[in-house]
Amino acid sequence: MRKSLGDPIAEDLRFVVKAAVGEENFIEMQPNRSNNYCCGGGGGFLQSGFPDERRYYGQRKFSQIDRTGADYCITPCHNCHSQIHDLKEHYEGRYHTVHLWTIICLALGILGENERDYLGPDLAELGT
Repeated sequence: MRKSLGDPIAEDLRFVVKAAVGEENFIEMQPNRSNNYCCGGGGGFLQSGFPDERRYYGQRKFSQIDRTGADYCITPCHNCHSQIHDLKEHYEGRYHTVHLWTIICLALGILGENERDYLGPDLAELGT
């Protein structure tokens, strides 16, 4: 999606995230939009059986996220979520990895109890 659909889709996603979390809580990665780095989890790489290579490739994405100092990294798809969460665990990052839909449901007050696993203590009890 990052390269194929380009910046207009990136802007739409930014609008949704900012509406859900508040613009003051949105932290931009550098570089961003269609110049953003791939996490390295897509295209079957998660299931490839080469976790060391996948993590080595993903180190650039981990560093990019880590430099933001953000408490959360919101991911748009399952592959990104799994890869970015694994990178956080492997490289001992401090951010929480959450699906975009988790944030949307939390903002709407409809997030189920079993969908709070990846939230930090600051958000895990919100709206319960």
